[in-house]
Amino acid sequence: MSSESGSGNLEKIDTIVVVMLENRSFDHMLGYLSLEKGRRDVDGLRAEVGNEHAGRRYPVHHLESTRVKEDPDHSADAVDVQIGDGRMDGFVASCDAALRSSGFHDGDPGVAMGYYNGADVPVYDHLAEEFAVCDRWFSSVPGATLPNRLYSLCGCAAGSRDDMAPHVPPIYHQASFLRHLDAHEVPWRWYSFDPGTLRLADVRYRLGHQDQFAYFSKTGLPWKTALDITTSSKTASFLEDAARGTLPSVSWIDPAFTNFNPLGFTVCDDHAPADIKDGQDLILAVYNALAASPQWERSLLVITYDEHGGFFDHVAPPQAVDDDPEEFGRYGVRVPAIIVSPWVQPSSVSHELFDHTSIIKTILSRFCPEALHDSQRPNGARGLLNVGRPQYLGARVAAANHLGALLSATKPRTAPPRDALIRDATERTSTAPTGDPESNRVAPASPQLTDLQKRILAASNELVRLGHPAGAP
Repeated sequence: MSSESGSGNLEKIDTIVVVMLENRSFDHMLGYLSLEKGRRDVDGLRAEVGNEHAGRRYPVHHLESTRVKEDPDHSADAVDVQIGDGRMDGFVASCDAALRSSGFHDGDPGVAMGYYNGADVPVYDHLAEEFAVCDRWFSSVPGATLPNRLYSLCGCAAGSRDDMAPHVPPIYHQASFLRHLDAHEVPWRWYSFDPGTLRLADVRYRLGHQDQFAYFSKTGLPWKTALDITTSSKTASFLEDAARGTLPSVSWIDPAFTNFNPLGFTVCDDHAPADIKDGQDLILAVYNALAASPQWERSLLVITYDEHGGFFDHVAPPQAVDDDPEEFGRYGVRVPAIIVSPWVQPSSVSHELFDHTSIIKTILSRFCPEALHDSQRPNGARGLLNVGRPQYLGARVAAANHLGALLSATKPRTAPPRDALIRDATERTSTAPTGDPESNRVAPASPQLTDLQKRILAASNELVRLGHPAGAP
């Protein structure tokens, strides 16, 4: 079924929640569904797949630890090597080059060929059984984190497939789809742990708009306690809004990118070397809150990743429609994507082509479809950026498929039982730190910080310098 034929299905939902994590490929996180669980309907890993490098074969293999110390290169040049004109044979070579250039001599370049299985990602395993997996969801850009996140918000990047230089605060001047929601009075809220990444992308929301930004939770309490929230407080947070049934039409959730967030949450964005178990806990908290919410029956949860992080995937990215085909005429590497809704058939798989602009297409198709048409500029061209006005979102968004075809059930399902997942997560974190904002932190100049964390901290400092209240989302 095409997304256009599923357009009417979007009327079944009133609440859309988006969570975008960091830097993992489809095969790395969900390829086990075919390799170990025998799901022939999923285009995942096969035992014979591997990469050759320096006279040695590196096969795909299960990773023994959920926290890898290596952080493979995912710059534009590195991704070009990894894709290898569609051969998908340069992941080990790229990782080896990155380790050598960084002086990381005890690293294993074969980590790029590693994958996790259902025991490592129990929440995804549950969601893949109960809802839908998309095995043709590609990152928007064969390149770094922030250009991909810009595509998910603005339908374009800022002229480069790479992040800004590390010494430059990543503050962009793009126009996001949220402007269209405001223009059509569609309520939305951005939930985060650090300052919301929307503030980095769209100049309209750089400062102010405090009622549209909130933290994921009010405090950095232990994981289970964070779920046992009260509905009495009027303070906005995702967990409280879900429990009260007051989530807006569109909710976007940033994971915790750094340990410097005011709530004291540990990093849970899945960016290596973060422990993916913490990412699983975040997804479970989001899923459980939504499943227990009065809004469940008319909700849609989209879980995906900004880009693949240098980890192996076997599917060559196809060409993409774009306003800048020379620089952005190809999708990036395939990433995990799971679609959760009471209207989604259990154990379903979509082979339809999606990328991050499919999020924009889904949201606008549901709440303000007229925003998808350019009535502001001749010939559909992007105009000069106006701080206050919505902007035409471009050819990529216009060509994107939305998620309506996946909402094919004739009636909504009751949310599946989650007791075992919650019990296991509680037991795992029973001895974890209590979320003290000063715990598990490293000095800002520490080399332990990833490049992304350094950029997030630089952006946070720049926002404060511009007038954003310190300690606010």
